Amino acid sequence: MIVVDRPEMLVVGHAVRTSNADEMEPGRGRLGALWARAGSPGAFAHVPGRVDENIYAVLTDYESDHHGAYTQIVGVAVRSAAALPEGMVAVRVPGVPSLRIEARGPMPGVLLEAWQRLWKHTESGGTPPRSFTTDLEVHHPGGADIYAAVFSSMG
Repeated sequence: MIVVDRPEMLVVGHAVRTSNADEMEPGRGRLGALWARAGSPGAFAHVPGRVDENIYAVLTDYESDHHGAYTQIVGVAVRSAAALPEGMVAVRVPGVPSLRIEARGPMPGVLLEAWQRLWKHTESGGTPPRSFTTDLEVHHPGGADIYAAVFSSMG
């Protein structure tokens, strides 16, 4: 894991509120349906101002840490969110220092392994510590990258 400056962006997509505990309980998880919706053909074709072909997952509104509830938005990066498609939300992802973790290989297994490395870093008191503000997954043809916001020593 390395610390990088994550650029600010705007993401438009579908949102759910969940927790990691709920996602581990059969019948309680909401992320599978969210990702199935995002992965359907043409899911974001009607979103204006798309900046690239990547799919983004924004994790925000953390109740506490990785044990509490959070909101996940799966969508696309856009230039502006002036006209939101029905049923979608917009979220601003702030540009902040973030831990970058690569996930390369068969999905979703390698993505879960990457998150487990991040949770281990968090629970072991690794530095820099996570801020649990807004985290980002960038899904691209080569795999995915996780950007977990950290507390900046500058501020």
